[in-house]
Amino acid sequence: MKTLERYIFKRAIGVFFMAMAAMAGVVWSTQALRQLDLVTSKGQTIVQFIGITMLALPFLLVIVAPFALMIALVLVLNALSGDSELIVIDATGGSRFLVLKPVLIFTAAVTALTATLSIYVAPLGLGELREEITRVRADLVANIVKPGHFINMDAGLTFHIRNRSGNGTLDGLLLHDVRDKDTAFTYQSDTGHIVEVADRTLLVMQNGTIQRKPKGAGEISIVRFQSYAFDLSNLIPEASEPVYKASERSTMNLLNPPPNDAYALQHPDKLLAELHERFSQPLYCLAFALVVFAFLGKARTTRQGRGIAILGAITTCILLRTAGFGVTAIASGFTGLLLLLYVVPIAAMAVSVWSIMQDDRGPAPKWLIDLNERMSQLIERLQSRFSGHQQGGAS
Repeated sequence: MKTLERYIFKRAIGVFFMAMAAMAGVVWSTQALRQLDLVTSKGQTIVQFIGITMLALPFLLVIVAPFALMIALVLVLNALSGDSELIVIDATGGSRFLVLKPVLIFTAAVTALTATLSIYVAPLGLGELREEITRVRADLVANIVKPGHFINMDAGLTFHIRNRSGNGTLDGLLLHDVRDKDTAFTYQSDTGHIVEVADRTLLVMQNGTIQRKPKGAGEISIVRFQSYAFDLSNLIPEASEPVYKASERSTMNLLNPPPNDAYALQHPDKLLAELHERFSQPLYCLAFALVVFAFLGKARTTRQGRGIAILGAITTCILLRTAGFGVTAIASGFTGLLLLLYVVPIAAMAVSVWSIMQDDRGPAPKWLIDLNERMSQLIERLQSRFSGHQQGGAS
């Protein structure tokens, strides 16, 4: 690339990664709150919680990448126009395509990144997220280790601990078992550990007692022990395979699902819609880039013209992606409409290319000019009022 092209490319890359990091952080935090029960009710640590929810980050990056690209190009092209660099290029006889080339190279890199995330990385992360959530919800230890609570582990079996130390020791342990039809057992111990031995899950209690009380007539017998192992293996749910949704399956699985896959047999339309969604999502990066360049790639000599162009570019991109989400929602139930997933971004690209090829697109629409003037007046009033307050406070 030439010096100018490298200059534009580097600026766009820097702004893109900063914008994507900020947007992904906000979106991730909102999605992570939906899994907060992993910490509050499933006994997972905050580190485990962050690690599990971070598995959804590649999927979120696919959504925010086109918008981060839009922000990067809007800021870079507006800066080039504001610094009169686009005007200098025009004055020296340079073509708009001198600026378009690095923009397209930058967009191609972002599109390749988005395609990799959409087709391979995001499904892999969502699939592992499903496995982790299934594991946590079936984790017996996480479900019973709730200090201060009486937990019904099974019909007739109640578990309680006073505290759990950092090394996993259970303090003040109480286990009440009335599952036997003739005798009720109550286990008490000072401490206990849950251990895995030879594919068995055992609750090993130290320094405690076992109380046996007949459910009919009879006396209570108490046995003291230094160490006693209570088998919890039959209380652990059978390891069931997680049911992967369409978005959590690999692309190869969508193309060729197993013949005995119950979900695939019941929802073939969802698998097909997800497959086309993955291939169509990267196209929005190209569409956004061309839309932004169509609005901002031409030198403008007035601040009003740049404001209208920025407003038009952002509004068009938002409406375009909204239309894409709408088409996704509609086409998921009608396979005949899946073609629209490609039509929306490709149509936007075609219109943008046609607009870029025109030397003069004519004046902006009157409603857009009026909206920009009202926004400018509002900003000026706020600035003057703020300046007046500052002067009044200083006096």
